[in-house]
Amino acid sequence: MDPAVADARDLRTGGEWTRLQRAKNDLIFALAVFALAASRALPLGALRALGAGLGVAAHALARKARRTAIANVRLVFPEMGDVARRALVRRSFVTMGELLADAVALLRPRGGPLLALAPGARAVIEEALGEGRGVIFASAHLGPWERVAASLVAAGVPLTTLARESYDPRFTRLYERLRGARGVRVVWRSGSRSLGATAAIVRTLRRGGVLGIPMDLQARVPSCESPFLGHPARSPVGPARIALRTGAAVVVGTVAPDGASLVITATRIPTSELGLTDLEGQGAERDLTTRINRELSQRILALPHAWVWMHERWTPSVEYHVNFG
Repeated sequence: MDPAVADARDLRTGGEWTRLQRAKNDLIFALAVFALAASRALPLGALRALGAGLGVAAHALARKARRTAIANVRLVFPEMGDVARRALVRRSFVTMGELLADAVALLRPRGGPLLALAPGARAVIEEALGEGRGVIFASAHLGPWERVAASLVAAGVPLTTLARESYDPRFTRLYERLRGARGVRVVWRSGSRSLGATAAIVRTLRRGGVLGIPMDLQARVPSCESPFLGHPARSPVGPARIALRTGAAVVVGTVAPDGASLVITATRIPTSELGLTDLEGQGAERDLTTRINRELSQRILALPHAWVWMHERWTPSVEYHVNFG
């Protein structure tokens, strides 16, 4: 779809839905509300089994997403055979369904067990916070990322997440409820709620907070080309830009396998020797983005079935420019 047409139909950019879009979106939201209500009586195990079933159905029915996932896996794992490639894609769909169920469970008063921080992860975060300029916590849509945020807050980490509003404002309110119930604050970077986002980002860091930014997906944000999973990809440059201009420490954190379970790990990304190598600082921004991408890539490769391979990560995108001041 032409970007101008898409923007005209996107509520986040001041557009309006067509009658057909409104009818479709009303139906999607009604089904989501019904599913949420019906799931409240299910134990966590049954809820995850239901999510896995949804993943199987999506794998069978969402042909475009399945083709995208297969193409992405082929790009990153060229040596992988066809059978193994398709098995990984199918497992990824199933895992995404389970993770959806896991996120739904967080809406309950008892949202299930939280994730533990790996040995040393807390020390990495506390040392970064101790420098007094805040922390950019670069993360990825890897494993139960909503539970990662909830677990960090429960562990005493002053986390605020940067997120984009949903295409449907009703889902945005649902996301706010999901995160707010676990004490996770949100700064919206687009849409009607984004007014004052820049000030909120700076305020979070100046107060010594942690700003969580998922940056593994392609998005309509300022981007630069940087290797991701071994291949050049348009990558969000915002985290690097904010860190370099505010002096905030940079930490990459996601889940990682620990035997049969998952734990939250944290890795400090060095920035002290990075300067603004040109008038706009683009050289340093690209270097720091590459360092972050390298760490995120290693984490995804260690847990490949739990990443969103159906995302169009290596396709051309529209670059949007914003000023972080």
